[in-house]
Amino acid sequence: MEFQDDTKDTFGPPSPPYPPYQPQVQPVQPPPRDRSSRRGGGARAFWWFMFISSILGNIALFLLLIGTIAYFVMGGSGGLFEEHVIQGGVHGEKIAVISISGIIDSAQVDRVQEQLRMARKDEAVQGLIVKINSPGGTISASDQIYNALRQYREKERQPVFAFMQGIAASGGYYAASGCEQIVAEPTVITGSIGVIFSNLVVQDLFENKLGIQPVVVKSGRRKDWPSSFRKPSEEELTYINDRLIEPAYERFLQVVETGRQGVLTMEEIRPLADGGIYSAQEAKDQRLVDNIGYLDDAIKLITTAAGLQNPRVVEYKEMFRLVDLLGVHAKAAAGFKLDRRTLDELTTPEILYMWKGY
Repeated sequence: MEFQDDTKDTFGPPSPPYPPYQPQVQPVQPPPRDRSSRRGGGARAFWWFMFISSILGNIALFLLLIGTIAYFVMGGSGGLFEEHVIQGGVHGEKIAVISISGIIDSAQVDRVQEQLRMARKDEAVQGLIVKINSPGGTISASDQIYNALRQYREKERQPVFAFMQGIAASGGYYAASGCEQIVAEPTVITGSIGVIFSNLVVQDLFENKLGIQPVVVKSGRRKDWPSSFRKPSEEELTYINDRLIEPAYERFLQVVETGRQGVLTMEEIRPLADGGIYSAQEAKDQRLVDNIGYLDDAIKLITTAAGLQNPRVVEYKEMFRLVDLLGVHAKAAAGFKLDRRTLDELTTPEILYMWKGY
């Protein structure tokens, strides 16, 4: 009997091997963002910013209001000044120090006039020191300050001394001539007695660079002398000298002669009035100034001249004004613009009592 192996038929072919076990890893989902809290934090920061800005804005407006009221009530365009004590003294004796600092222009005239008004109102003031640190400026402004000092001397009958500090040239010396005596610091630069004329010629810039052709219609051939649109001819320069420079120069000489009356004659002044500057010692040797010293020396001299014993010395100093600060920022923000006004300022001829070496 034959044995048959029927296992193959029973179980079938062998099963393939199982693949290696791989665990199923479920990805971890991040928690949902709380978008409402994020929006709330940004909103809070925004409203805090607006709140703080509102407070700062209100403070600025309040200061501007106070500054504007003080500006109009206490001084207007002439500026605000207050007394600063330089030297203590007895009650009823006072010497006031006023300042001329920087370029002499219409604003400088206003500041000087305001200081003189303060000195006039103070019955204790019995002497005036004019502290000058200026290279000069416009002819009109220099003459107005000179005239204001002369009028103060005549009306108040007080000694008025000039004290030169740093630089007191041209229009600065012109103003000093309105004082009774002149005291100069040892290192001062002074003199520069003369007139200077300046005029910009923009012909090449306009015609060759910008392609601008100026058109001038005039009633007479001298109507636009001098012109910024062409170089002046010899005839034009002679005309300017005769009509502008010489009259202003002669006026300067007359002012110096009046101020140095009894010290210098016109014949002695003319050689000194060549526009040149002088050191303090040179000016003293040429009798353009009376003494060399410091502010303390000027105080001692005017104390003796006024017949005082122990005067209180005060200086008028300009107060801080918010409108000035805002004006500076406004100018800085505006920048340089070549508009009609700027062009007019650049091309307008200037005749000055000023030392251009400043």
